[in-house]
Amino acid sequence: MRRIPYARPGQIIGLLGGSFDPAHAGHVHITREAMKRFGLTHVWWLVSPGNPLKTQGPAPLHSRMERARQIMQHPRVTVTDVEARLGTRYTAETIAALQARCPGVRFVWLMGADNLAQFHLWQDWTWIMEHVPVGVLARPGDRISARMSPAARLYRHRRISGRASQLLGRADAPAWCFVNVAMTAQSSTAIRAQGGWAGSSDL
Repeated sequence: MRRIPYARPGQIIGLLGGSFDPAHAGHVHITREAMKRFGLTHVWWLVSPGNPLKTQGPAPLHSRMERARQIMQHPRVTVTDVEARLGTRYTAETIAALQARCPGVRFVWLMGADNLAQFHLWQDWTWIMEHVPVGVLARPGDRISARMSPAARLYRHRRISGRASQLLGRADAPAWCFVNVAMTAQSSTAIRAQGGWAGSSDL
């Protein structure tokens, strides 16, 4: 069994990481927008394994994977548990492992504007910025804090304008682009709070 999805040199693959607990229409929406706006040929959903240090962890990985594959139906989107397969814990480790195993493939890290606002707290965040282009999709209420974040300020001269967002996929890191996207109101937190997700296999 392959440890990572198949990738071909020349492809531009967006990486969208998260717990997907559960995956929902909002994830599908930003994935489609990212492909369109950033010139991506494919997107991989990196469904993260549970954190053993947290007492209240996410639903079992197999349940989250099943839900994600049910809701994300697109020929150029792959749902994968590659971090569990590789044994990587941090984003920088995952990106380094994928780049080493996929020569000739261009990866783009995807995140919401809320993540950019606290990106400077991530492990080895400057390494990520220096080694892979970053596509940021704005969520309501997070635009100002994201644009004023330490990461945005430090790399302000490497920002690609929203009008030129199609260039991001072929840009050399460090490079990042911030685009405004009309988001859906749905969230994993709200779904769990409303009892709409038990993490069972019968979804």
